[in-house]
Amino acid sequence: MIIDGLQYCNWSEKVFREMRQGGVAAVHATICYHESLRETIAEVERWNRRFERFPDLIMQGRTAADVRRAAAAGRTAIIYGFQNCSPIEEDVGLVEIWHQLGVRFMQLSYNIQSLLATGCYEPEDRGVTRMGREVITEMNRVGMAVDMSHSGERSTLDAIALSARPIAITHANPHCWHPVPRNKSDTVLRALAQSGGMLGFSLYAHHLQGGPACTLQEFCAMVARTAELMGVDHIGIGSDLTQDQPDSVVEWMRSGRWTREPASAAFPPAPEWFRDNTGFAGLAAGLRGAGFAAEDVAKILGGNWLRFFEMSFAPA
Repeated sequence: MIIDGLQYCNWSEKVFREMRQGGVAAVHATICYHESLRETIAEVERWNRRFERFPDLIMQGRTAADVRRAAAAGRTAIIYGFQNCSPIEEDVGLVEIWHQLGVRFMQLSYNIQSLLATGCYEPEDRGVTRMGREVITEMNRVGMAVDMSHSGERSTLDAIALSARPIAITHANPHCWHPVPRNKSDTVLRALAQSGGMLGFSLYAHHLQGGPACTLQEFCAMVARTAELMGVDHIGIGSDLTQDQPDSVVEWMRSGRWTREPASAAFPPAPEWFRDNTGFAGLAAGLRGAGFAAEDVAKILGGNWLRFFEMSFAPA
């Protein structure tokens, strides 16, 4: 069972069919970067129409049982997630409303300071805020997983310590392998594993040593080293696949409305061995080549995420 811990593709029938070709049982799909509550509702409406148009390919996923049903029916379960806290505005009660609508992951911050925590690109990390503590408690209560992929070091360690349930870093790699602000220190990764949390390895080129030139063998060797640090039960894939997105999307992701300075950037090329959801077969072979037993490959490609879903998505 293959589960991808994070994607933000330009969703289409082509992408959904490639999910099926790749045997992907579930995808955590981003439905918000900087959007307001109403704008994010509009994205839920768009997903409703997709579920209507392609019922043989996709379905909404709210539980681990939904993922199993999707796999049995030859479909992919789409699990909603936020990469920022903007859709809850300043209202902790909206956490429960969004959970009722199907959101199962929320990042506390996206690169910059939010009402809840500090992003990884801020010069000073002040940690989880007073509101952040309240929101974590509410997320724990309703069954929404805390995601700290784009948050700073102190904020991430705070979230691990404050959360009564294991948290996730859905899409990042070890900082020691590729030292960029988005990747995570060994201190964070150890604390994450010790608390029962999950790391999803990112295949986004900016997070890879060597960028698009990173080889499958290099990536899988990094996974093997991280398994020694964290244990094989706490790692999975969070590809951060942005397939078919136009470069204009990068400006929204990086700048939102918090700055008037445009982000002059483009999506980097994906590594040639993982350009779409059909790349999971090659990834499985690469992990076996790096020395992982078949049982552990199955855990990394989906089994660990499924267990995390079972622990995280139901009310406390």
